[in-house]
Amino acid sequence: MPTGGVTHTYEFLSDEWIAAVAALRDEYDLDATSAPVTLRANLIVTEVPFSSEDLLAHVDTSRGGLAIDRGHLASPDLSVTVTWATAKALLVEGNPQAALSAFMEGKVRIEGDVGKLMAFQSGVIDASTQQIAARVRALTT
Repeated sequence: MPTGGVTHTYEFLSDEWIAAVAALRDEYDLDATSAPVTLRANLIVTEVPFSSEDLLAHVDTSRGGLAIDRGHLASPDLSVTVTWATAKALLVEGNPQAALSAFMEGKVRIEGDVGKLMAFQSGVIDASTQQIAARVRALTT
């Protein structure tokens, strides 16, 4: 099991952060694992601190663990418009309560299969996934 330490931190969803998370994905060979829930979701991230434009990204568990990258997927299960801070709270900090609060305040818009998103949020997290999540948090500013 990989145990490499983090020497740099990057801003959530910056090009550098995306590359560092992809490197972690490769290190753990997440394509060889299976996710408890298959989810393909496009994100429109608003209020991005390092950009004057909305950021288009996606999350995809169809090949194994969670892949996060720029751009949109063809035929996603759902599309989510979310603030940068809420996306970070959910995807990095693992705080579904922040996403629920933002949704209740109208700061999150979801189109598509909401059931898949709910199943994803309540999926079982194994020890390896917890270790990867800790490393993602450590490399995120």
